[in-house]
Amino acid sequence: MNRVIVGLSGGVDSSVAALILKKKGYEVIGIYLKNNYKNSFCDWEEESISALMVSQQLGIPFYIFDITNYYKKIIFDYTINEYIGGKTPNPDVLCNNKIKFNILIKKSGILKADYIATGHYVRKKKNCIAGKTMFKLFTALDNKKDQSYFLCNLNQNQIKKSLFPLGKLNKENVRKIAESSQLINAKRKDSQGICFLGKINLSTVIKNKRNNKLGKIILINKNCKVYKKKILYGRSTIEKLYILSQKIKYRPKYGQIIGYHKGVYYFTKGQRKGLKIGGLSQPIFVIEKDLKQNILYVGLGNHHPGLFNYVIFIKKENITWIYTKYKNLISKKNPFKVKSKIRSRQRFKMASLYNIKQGIYIYFHSPQRALSEGQYIVLYFRNELICSCLYT
Repeated sequence: MNRVIVGLSGGVDSSVAALILKKKGYEVIGIYLKNNYKNSFCDWEEESISALMVSQQLGIPFYIFDITNYYKKIIFDYTINEYIGGKTPNPDVLCNNKIKFNILIKKSGILKADYIATGHYVRKKKNCIAGKTMFKLFTALDNKKDQSYFLCNLNQNQIKKSLFPLGKLNKENVRKIAESSQLINAKRKDSQGICFLGKINLSTVIKNKRNNKLGKIILINKNCKVYKKKILYGRSTIEKLYILSQKIKYRPKYGQIIGYHKGVYYFTKGQRKGLKIGGLSQPIFVIEKDLKQNILYVGLGNHHPGLFNYVIFIKKENITWIYTKYKNLISKKNPFKVKSKIRSRQRFKMASLYNIKQGIYIYFHSPQRALSEGQYIVLYFRNELICSCLYT
């Protein structure tokens, strides 16, 4: 009988994952990862009690492991430092790779388990190439619940050791399974917020680490010269991509001061709320941040050209491949068409990849809104997750 460790969060998804695996004949062990860091807004006591009660219902062993110090160093400090550095991080992606799957696999060795399992909505398949076994990740059958985006940084060993029982189910079916088995958390609401953080007020945390410093808010007109079309005639495709991928360098003289803010690190690109400026014909959005001069550049209207990107460049060291098949294919074929996501809940957007020695250019077939440094662009071939790209 194969033994599997299931990461129980206290929610219905991981509970049903454990239930399904037990019904399939696995020897199931439940584990709750406790984070009691003072700045976390997760109610670990309530969650762990829910996980314990489900384990008792299923008749499986249950353990709690404290990851507070590890979490603070790997996730919390990273997230806050990225925001202070002007970036927009995605701690959930890092959390899965460095915390959840990493720790569960380590515990599987101690508890002599063959696999680990989670309640993520994603599918896994085994593939044999030239006698070598590799593992693939695919989007869940329920597009609304698909969580492949958050698993884009998993490595082959992590995927090999993992089971995803919910990949072929939709949320409604999961609820029905929980209710038919009378699980105590069958109607519990889904958790919200950042991995192990919950609904944290990042502004409050940042404020405790940085003194507020008054800075200018400068409005850039949509007809500003920085948006004039660049001369691309006679250039090669790669030269055109290079020119189009260059980030706009805004200067105070390009716009007009319309107000003041208390720190650029409180804002992200595309943000509308919190600027506290009224009386304009349309809402304003953050289009860029200048950390050195403590300036927020904003644009008027939801379709301001400063909000959109057509082309970005990703350095090869910032690309995480699920396995090397597509890396080799992309290197041989320019362009290579893929599906892309810059946010987890976004619909797929078509893109073309152009490979050069230093990395890849991503050309989006439709402009992408508010793409910020620190975000992940996750790429798919059909419904297969092939790699993640960290935009810097």
